[in-house]
Amino acid sequence: MAGGGRGPRGARLAVWGDPIGHSRSPQLHGAAYRALGLDWSFERRLVDAPGLADALAGLDGSWRGLALTMPLKEGACAAAVSRDRHAELTGAANTLLLTDEGALGFNTDVGGIVAALRELGLDGAESIRILGSGATAASALVAAGELGARTVQVVARRTERAEAFVGLGERAGVRVRPSTFATTTGAADLTIATLPGGAELPAEQLVRLAGTGGPLFDVAYDPWPSALARRWEGDVRSGLGMLLHQARLQVRIFASGDRDRRLPDEDAVLAAMRSALAGAH
Repeated sequence: MAGGGRGPRGARLAVWGDPIGHSRSPQLHGAAYRALGLDWSFERRLVDAPGLADALAGLDGSWRGLALTMPLKEGACAAAVSRDRHAELTGAANTLLLTDEGALGFNTDVGGIVAALRELGLDGAESIRILGSGATAASALVAAGELGARTVQVVARRTERAEAFVGLGERAGVRVRPSTFATTTGAADLTIATLPGGAELPAEQLVRLAGTGGPLFDVAYDPWPSALARRWEGDVRSGLGMLLHQARLQVRIFASGDRDRRLPDEDAVLAAMRSALAGAH
């Protein structure tokens, strides 16, 4: 069943990032490969942005692929010899399939957000507020467009960072309203937070955001509750659902080279992955 990459027998995979000790990816992927009967290993490795190129160059033919987390997604996208549509749109790749021709880049964060919001019944929002302006915020914006949102308010610490999302919104079919944490106005049906889990906001900003932002979908999951989730009033959901579903798409890619090809008995594989997250919080 394994195709599209190198080293199908005893293949090596890993998640890279900085920080990386909190990552649940080894449990998720390990559960999936056991369910699939594959003797693949999945590690975690601390890699910072300046060290990405050398780390990639040091991989031999036993390596099948990589999952990338912050701050490596933009660099991984640039290093790929080809990219899927979501990686092209966002300029971020959280998945590299390693082949003899080079690394193929994918963004499964978009699909992970879409699937998680649908599973939670939060997929009907016409107006969405995104907190943050990094690679995951770009994925959240594309996901919002795919879910049919009409307007997205991107809230960043600096105006120019938020304004940089206007063009992406046009390509994703959604109107972007740039804002800063200090000047946010209006209301939203749903808030998607892409801030680090420990990020603290001034009390007056938090009150304004929580009072007008609807339910909170926070991509953070460790530590949990995040600083934002602890003080949010109303419905709050963590990023574990996004983590689960983006990993499911990664497993498809590593197993077959095709993000859209379902795994053999995928429901059982997903159940095994979901069990691996049990007790996370």
